[in-house]
Amino acid sequence: MSVVLEPVILLAIILLGYLFKRVGLFKPMDYRVLQTAEFNLILPGAIVFSFATNPHDSSLLLVSVFAFVASLVPPLAIYLTSRHASVGHRAFLMLNGSGFNIGCFSFPMFQSLLGPAALVPAAMFDIGNNVMVAAGTNVMTQGLLHIRPGEPLSSEEKLVRVGTAPAVKLDDSDARNLRFKAMLTNIVKGFLGSVSFDTYLVMLALMLAGVTLPGWVAQASRPFSAANAFCSMLMVGMLMDLPANVQDVKEVAQILAWRIPFGVIFALAAWFLLPFGPLVRQAVALCCLAPTAVFATMFTDKVLGNAKLAGFTLALTAFCSTVLMILAHLLMGAV
Repeated sequence: MSVVLEPVILLAIILLGYLFKRVGLFKPMDYRVLQTAEFNLILPGAIVFSFATNPHDSSLLLVSVFAFVASLVPPLAIYLTSRHASVGHRAFLMLNGSGFNIGCFSFPMFQSLLGPAALVPAAMFDIGNNVMVAAGTNVMTQGLLHIRPGEPLSSEEKLVRVGTAPAVKLDDSDARNLRFKAMLTNIVKGFLGSVSFDTYLVMLALMLAGVTLPGWVAQASRPFSAANAFCSMLMVGMLMDLPANVQDVKEVAQILAWRIPFGVIFALAAWFLLPFGPLVRQAVALCCLAPTAVFATMFTDKVLGNAKLAGFTLALTAFCSTVLMILAHLLMGAV
């Protein structure tokens, strides 16, 4: 019963946020207040708590590399196979079709399915995953689709198809240098502007240096960790809406069509190929079946100006992930 209880509670919190918005207790844009708190305060605090309370072995950095690859391959595959689609559609698929919700969704699941020891490999997985979901996927999407950072696409820009217009060649070396510097600045800002990514960098540096965080750090960060799952899931409920038309349904279906096969492939690779014990391999495999990252809602909002469908996608993938994780856990436990 406890195996099912945690994900049911998380899905119920999403539903609660959505219902409160529908009856007018939350205003349509109120989610941005919680979004700011979640990504700049609560989630970084939860990351610190994880490192302060669990010993992280540097040998598990291979798990971080594995997670980075698992988060990098899908958006590249989506980009290469969607060349004839509009910019808005491609951006939605690339931002929501990859990355994993580890800290907000998977941690509570793992505590029920595998016990507290599974949080260590899950946290190491989230380091590599965070490189992409906290900044990399957004930077890659903007760069590959020629999207200007800092402002959402207009209705006309969303319908543009990349590659339909002839490429502009820059013969002036100064112009090329300026363009390269602008691109490099965007990449640096994209990564260093993410508080969660910066927090992981600091924690990773301390881990490699053999520094143990004092007890007061764990005590101070505990409230943030305790609030993480609730606040992130409530935020998703506040921002999400049901698909408005057939096109929205098709986009969500395409996300599932990308995420589930890739998730299963990487889960099998983790279980059969990683050189670790059964607990670590199972934890990594279950991470590969996790739902869409909460960051996807924020970046979809920034790029497309509307995170409602991204919120629904997260809720739906959370339901699918619950089923897949429980089935995978039962299968791996039987081996």
